[in-house]
Amino acid sequence: MRVHRPVEQKLTVERSRFVAVLVPLASPEAIEEVVKARRREVRKANHHCWAYRVRDASGTVRESSRDDGEVGHPGRVLLEVLRKYDLEGALVVSRVFGGVKLGVGGVSRAFRQAAEGVVAALLAGAAR
Repeated sequence: MRVHRPVEQKLTVERSRFVAVLVPLASPEAIEEVVKARRREVRKANHHCWAYRVRDASGTVRESSRDDGEVGHPGRVLLEVLRKYDLEGALVVSRVFGGVKLGVGGVSRAFRQAAEGVVAALLAGAAR
């Protein structure tokens, strides 16, 4: 399923705020502009982790992810969520640190929860 419109969801875990957004992505090169926009929109975030899946002209799905220095490989977690739902687009989760360390497992779970939440919002909107 291709993402056709931006969808955003917020989540708070142990005082850290996670802002997740799913957006359409025309090409792998466009991810840099998407991340720049998120950095402007969520200025207080310490990390902007992302993943994308996009189909090229030959029909091959191209995908990638980045952790932006965060522990627990959240970029890979985000990519797993995109694969699980067979979504094509960009998924960016920005974390505003709330002062409580979540640990590697806690960070992974929080990013997965944020990603699943924004996908649920997308699917709920598609069902209307």
